[in-house]
Order: sequence, then structure tokens, then C-alpha cells
Amino acid sequence: MPALQAVLWDMDGTLVDSEKVWAEVQLELLAELGATWTVEDCMTLIGSDLRDAVQVWMARIPEGVITAEELADRMFSAVVEALRKEVTFQPGALELLQALRKEDIPCALVSASYRVMIDAVLEHLPPDPFAVIVAGDEVTLGKPNPEPYLTGAARLGVDPANCVVIEDSMTGTQAGTAAGMYVVAVPQWVSIPDAPRRLVVKSLEPLTPESLRSLLR
Repeated sequence: MPALQAVLWDMDGTLVDSEKVWAEVQLELLAELGATWTVEDCMTLIGSDLRDAVQVWMARIPEGVITAEELADRMFSAVVEALRKEVTFQPGALELLQALRKEDIPCALVSASYRVMIDAVLEHLPPDPFAVIVAGDEVTLGKPNPEPYLTGAARLGVDPANCVVIEDSMTGTQAGTAAGMYVVAVPQWVSIPDAPRRLVVKSLEPLTPESLRSLLR
């Protein structure tokens, strides 16, 4: 039987409850720039690569108001500032991380967020909770492409088929599945249907290293 070799975590909405922060920043900044943008619009971008999100935002802003680079800088800076001040971890996330560490099961953080945002979140965690970090600005193709998760597995030196991904978005779930990994989906804002090699749960709280191992049996 295959052994659980690693657990690869998404960050926004999975490890931390940061989707609300993202939504608040989007709604405020895009309105200021003359765009019509709603909570429903925010939900369509959950789990998206940030480079793709910038193009969607730019399409809603009147021409000539701001460049894509300026918009990215302002959006990212506002989110980073908020995350540095306070982070809310999802229920059960820290406990599962600690349990996996005790059993020497390596973890990777695989996020669509850029490295500066990841660093802001990691400031609220004990040192080195992840053996590998793959940021959105460190891959060529973002989720739902499997590249981010395949990159994480390669850096860990593990077989993707023996890995579990923890995700909250459909794009992230698709990326984990395309990488050949078992996906535990913990949807927050968007629904995720059942599928082969996928477990949909309401919370991380019931999960343990043994329950994750059992998924691969």
C-alpha cells in the first residue's frame, strides 16, 4: 500500500481565513478606481493566479486610470499590510500542521499568492512550519495548472501519487487532481463537488495524520 509521503497546503482560505481580507481590499480599491466590482466578482477569482486576477481587474477599470503594474502593487501592498497586522487561522489548521510535524510527515505550502504575502502570513507561525514553499510568482503557470503542486512534490522529492493536497477552491482542487494527488477540499466561499480521489469536508478539525494516510489505502 502507498504511504503518505507529504501534505501540500494551499494558503488563502485553507490555512488562513484571508479570502475576506482579499475581498475587502478588492471592493475598496476597485471602487476607488471607478470599477464596478461585487462580492460575487470576488468569489469568481478565489484560487486564481494573481497575474490572471490583475487582468480581470484591469478590464473593469476605465482606461488610463492605472497601469496593471501599479494596480498589482497597490492591491498586493494593501493585502500584505492587513495580513502583517492580523491573521486568522482556519479551525484545525495549526493542530493538523503540528500533528504532521510530530510524525515527520513533510508539508509544503503551495499558494497562488506572491512570496511577499506568504512571508506576511508566516510571521504569525512558529519557525519553518513548511519544508518547501512554492509561491505564485515562482512558477510559470498557476492553478488550475498542476505546475505549482508538481513543483512542490519535486522539491520535496516525493511521488505526487503518494501526496495529499489540502485546498478550499475549485481551481486549486483541479490543480491538485491534475498533479495526480489526492485532494482534501475544505470549501469556504465556493462549493466543490465530490469526485474520485477527492474528499470534501466542512472543516480541518477532524483531520489527523492517520485519517490522511487512510485516504491512500
